[in-house]
Amino acid sequence: MLKKMFRHYDYSLVIAILLLCAIGLVMVYSASIIVSINRFGYESSFFFVRQLVFLVAGLFCFLIAMIIPYQLYKKLIVPIVFGSIALLVAVLFIGRTTNNAQSWIDIGGIGFQPSEFVKLGLTIYLAAIFSKKKDKLENFAASAPPISIFGIIFILIMKQPDLGTGMIIAATTGVIILSSGMKPVHKLLLIISAVVIIALGSQVLSDEQKSRFTAAYAPFSDPEGKGFQLVNSYLAIGHGGLSGTGLGQSIQKYGFLPEPHTDFIIAVISEELGFWGVAAVVGLIAFVVIKGFITGLRSRDTYGSLLAFGISGMVGIQATVNLGAAIGLLPVTGVPLPFISYGGSSLVLLLISMGILVNISCHVNYKRKHQNPEQAPVKGDLRAV
Repeated sequence: MLKKMFRHYDYSLVIAILLLCAIGLVMVYSASIIVSINRFGYESSFFFVRQLVFLVAGLFCFLIAMIIPYQLYKKLIVPIVFGSIALLVAVLFIGRTTNNAQSWIDIGGIGFQPSEFVKLGLTIYLAAIFSKKKDKLENFAASAPPISIFGIIFILIMKQPDLGTGMIIAATTGVIILSSGMKPVHKLLLIISAVVIIALGSQVLSDEQKSRFTAAYAPFSDPEGKGFQLVNSYLAIGHGGLSGTGLGQSIQKYGFLPEPHTDFIIAVISEELGFWGVAAVVGLIAFVVIKGFITGLRSRDTYGSLLAFGISGMVGIQATVNLGAAIGLLPVTGVPLPFISYGGSSLVLLLISMGILVNISCHVNYKRKHQNPEQAPVKGDLRAV
């Protein structure tokens, strides 16, 4: 069975993922050297070693997820949902506060962000429920339970508060809903409701959260304060030009970029590797996302299709939020760049997600190769390509 699976894996997707991880590891080392020594008093390789440990653990999880049939997760949605909610409730009571957000739990000296794993858990749940209810989605009431679960999780994440993760799970939920068989009029109602909720929610943002929007859209009004990160991100990007200053030669990481190895690692990449380095990173991420959507389109299994769409959307949205913050299109929310930024929870979660996506593509490739060539696609089915 394993031999058959290995013949049908999408190795171009696997190679792209491994390349991103390798680039991320190198850039975490380059971007974190000064931060490690000057800010924390650690060894220069401190963050590099930690990221390497998480990468090894993540790759092990990636291999396991590649082998486990993705249909298994559909049978585990009840513990996945209750476990996700329990973790988010627990973090509000016993969580550690970092960067004004109580979003970390420490166990045995190791910290992790439950919200990172909840992103995947919610994606699995929504894909399973919407595929199960695909024949009942003509009735809007059938979508009420999954939307309610999303609402509970979203509120718990915003209570931390974690605006970045809240934005990602909301947008990922939107991708799955738009890909489901829900009536267009019902989708429109949900979009309008989301816009209204966002408008109302903006009225209750804290002063700290509102200042992030000011910093994003008017950074030069306070270049030494709220706009400090973005102004120095601009300087790093401009300094890099087309070919960059050379690996390890960034100036902005010397205390000018407060988070050079996490939120603003793309600015360091731009300064050291130039436009072409950024293009390579963004191109690889785009390749992974597009491959995921193609897998979803080709899947004849509604659950596998929605799960592929959800995982691909999650990665694409997270990358967009991070890159948007680095160039001033979106507020800074602390969202890491997928596969590249320092962060163990994010890296492990992404590699597990990618393992599931590769497993879905394996099943799709196998079925496409062995399906009856006379079998006609279902009329109007976007996945029949």
